Amino acid sequence: MLRQFGTNEFLFILMAARWTVLLSLIAFVGGSIGGLAVALARVSSQPILAGVTRGFIQVFQGTPLLMQLFLVFFGATAFGLDINPWIAAAVALTLNASAFLGEIWRGCIQAVPKGQWEAAAALGLHYPAMMRYVILPQAFKIALAPTVGFLVQLIKATSLAAIIGFTEVTRAGQIINNATFRPFLVFGIVAAIYFVLCWPLSHLSMRLERRFATATRR
Repeated sequence: MLRQFGTNEFLFILMAARWTVLLSLIAFVGGSIGGLAVALARVSSQPILAGVTRGFIQVFQGTPLLMQLFLVFFGATAFGLDINPWIAAAVALTLNASAFLGEIWRGCIQAVPKGQWEAAAALGLHYPAMMRYVILPQAFKIALAPTVGFLVQLIKATSLAAIIGFTEVTRAGQIINNATFRPFLVFGIVAAIYFVLCWPLSHLSMRLERRFATATRR
């Protein structure tokens, strides 16, 4: 028996947005830590580190995120590990974010003018000090806009977690739609929630990109 779409159904979808936001934050923080390690390894003079991280990036950029979610969720079960959808989604999204942020930040580090590297070396700075005090602060400014842009993509990517049963906005919409059979209304609300979450970040990313472009022309 179908039920009417009312306030309770709307609030159920709306409250699920907190899990979308929380999952996005966990994946972004974890991906930032992993991504920084990947980026530093990619630009290091150690060929083994660079090769391993290059392979890591190719695997996670070359396979669909949905397959990565399946492999983490069902792969853990195959090895006798009892993993819930929340942990599986967080792990898969963190690994995926690490690969993408690592490559984004690698490009930003290498975009720092060669003269800055040479100046730091002339001062006698070792590699860790060079990265900490000279290269990374400049790379941070370059990376800010694309990093915020990637966060927008990450928020939207959390919708795939619905496939493994994690109840975020998309999954909540599926549940309510199955009960009310009002797909246009339900998924219109879901789309509006994603828009409210993503549009300010998209706008911020564009502003940062324009500001950086203006600064580099001066």
